[in-house]
Order: sequence, then structure tokens, then C-alpha cells
Amino acid sequence: MYMIPYTTSRRSSSSLMDLFDEFERSVFGENGRRTPAFSTDIRDEGAHYLLQAELPGFSKEDIDLDVKDGILTISATHEQSEEQKKDNYICRERRYGSFQRSFNLEGIQEDQICASYQNGVLELTLPKRQEVLPQSRKIAIS
Repeated sequence: MYMIPYTTSRRSSSSLMDLFDEFERSVFGENGRRTPAFSTDIRDEGAHYLLQAELPGFSKEDIDLDVKDGILTISATHEQSEEQKKDNYICRERRYGSFQRSFNLEGIQEDQICASYQNGVLELTLPKRQEVLPQSRKIAIS
């Protein structure tokens, strides 16, 4: 199965229960039930997959997309600090976050991936690699 979140403990078996276990680990993590760094939806659109990642509060410059050894890694880092002074009281609020998720690109044309970011949603178009069909040819007899 293509385009499921990448984990380092992948199994070679592909039974229905293994796929369910892989899905559960991707959602709840290896060590208990915890929410992933950010939510993603992956849809099969026929000729390509559409990956949508929710990254509210991030600017486009905060997001990094990296492809290495067949793995897509989405990283987002955000730092914000505010200082408000009122009646000799200083209120300081800071927010910092760094998130990262990786996905296996098996069956994807890596050089054709396109990305856009709008209204807190990162969208990646991941074109499927076309299956190479065997070709036949006639051989002339001399």
C-alpha cells in the first residue's frame, strides 16, 4: 500500500491486520495513544495522490519539505513572542513549536511533486509512477 505515513518498523507482510496495525501506529504512535504532530489526509485522485497537512499558525517560510532516499519529510517550526506592558506589569507570552512527519514515496514520481500552502493547509500533489508495460516487436526472418 502506497502513501501511508512512514515508520522505521515497517513489516514486509501485507495482511489486512498488518495494515490496520500500521494505521493504528501512525495515528497513536508506537508507545501509546498520542496524536500525530499534525493531521494529514491522503486521497487517491487517480493519476496522483493529494496529501493535505493541517499546519495552522505557520507561515510558508516556517515549512520545509525534504525528499531523501524515497522518504518525504514535512517539517514545520514556529516561534512567536509578544510583550505587553500595562500598569507597571509586563506580560510575556511565547509560543514555540516544531513538528515533523515522514512519508514513504514508493510508487511516486519524486521529481514531479508540487506543493502549495493556503489558509493553514499544505497541499502536495504526488504523481503516481506510471507502470512500465512490456513491449512486443516483430522479428524479421532472413
